[in-house]
Amino acid sequence: MEALFSSTLAVAIAEIGDKTQLLSLFLAARFAHRYAIILGILVATLINHAVSAWLGVWAMQFVPDGWEHWLIGGSFILVGLWVLIPDKDEGASGSLDRYGAFVATTVLFFLAEIGDKTQVATVVLAAQYQSLLLVTLGTTLGMLIANVPVVLAGNWIMQRLPMHLMRWTACAVFILLGILSIALV
Repeated sequence: MEALFSSTLAVAIAEIGDKTQLLSLFLAARFAHRYAIILGILVATLINHAVSAWLGVWAMQFVPDGWEHWLIGGSFILVGLWVLIPDKDEGASGSLDRYGAFVATTVLFFLAEIGDKTQVATVVLAAQYQSLLLVTLGTTLGMLIANVPVVLAGNWIMQRLPMHLMRWTACAVFILLGILSIALV
């Protein structure tokens, strides 16, 4: 259960102000079908994070004994520092609009997640916990916790969240996870 809880918390906090959250806001402004957007986020995240978690579990077999804690801890710390860099909305292609909210959201969200902080965090969390299922469920739940309110209440929420405070909180969570990973050798 620690893998599920840690994965959910880490990604929910890291996602605040992230480009995929900005994409959620953009999609909510573009499409009226809120639940199709939410379902698209769910499908895209499940696929992307399942592959990412698998990569994290698989990659650990190649890490020499005694190095895994240093590698995982250092990765958490780097992700923590990375979340301090604000993402920018890179816009979304209007060419997907004709396919509807679900398809547009699924494709755009999946593509936006490639190489994103939360995808990298998913790889690292899976490497640490060696649990494909719990990490995938946790990171997906974290994405939904951060993005569903944006889809449903959009601008109202984004105007009230102090983004700098949320980035520093996410940074602190990841750095703490990194330090704990190294210290608990």
